[in-house]
Amino acid sequence: MMKQKAVIKLQVHDQKDQKKAMKIAVGVKGVFSASFEGDDKSKIAVLGEGTDAIVLTTSLRKKMGFAELISVGPAEEKKEEKKEVDTATVWAYQTGVPPSYVYQYQVHEPNHDPCSIM
Repeated sequence: MMKQKAVIKLQVHDQKDQKKAMKIAVGVKGVFSASFEGDDKSKIAVLGEGTDAIVLTTSLRKKMGFAELISVGPAEEKKEEKKEVDTATVWAYQTGVPPSYVYQYQVHEPNHDPCSIM
């Protein structure tokens, strides 16, 4: 199946309404994530795989009062950018243990018996 993005317009008045809408949206089968969009945060964008946008809109309409399906389409894939690695840092860790760790251990005498009873 293909990932899809559904945008639904809601009447959201405060944070309580946003939490309620978010809880309803992520409760639908197949939803990966949901986020609010727009200037007044009145549109909720839902990403999922195999989700039914009509069922989602209907459930939001029942609980929130007003919900209008704006668009349904394929989700936009984010391209991963390759980051350059500082080779000097990698080389320093591959050559050995940093000196600050070497001096933390104490050397004990080989014939030292820690038990003082016998």
